[in-house]
Amino acid sequence: MYRYAIGQIIHHRRYDYRGVVVDTDGECMANDAWYSHNRTQPDRDQPWYRVLVEGGNETYVAEENLELDAEGVRVEHPLVDKMFPTFQGGRYYRQCFN
Repeated sequence: MYRYAIGQIIHHRRYDYRGVVVDTDGECMANDAWYSHNRTQPDRDQPWYRVLVEGGNETYVAEENLELDAEGVRVEHPLVDKMFPTFQGGRYYRQCFN
């Protein structure tokens, strides 16, 4: 159902930013007022992702605008280390590995 999982690093195809997926919704759960102000207005009936964006922002983005990040390096965001204690193989994990 979801192309991207929590902890994966993504790249926004249109706006060229990197980020970490922190939550998923099966469809757009934002209210109509928020959606009407969204510049791209992608289809609401697809997976949407909450993303911590490199540099400190957060966003809500449709799956069609995303691709896996090819860099494989950490994302700089003040909440990343608090939410994900482990970074391994180019991905963040909520649990620690031994």
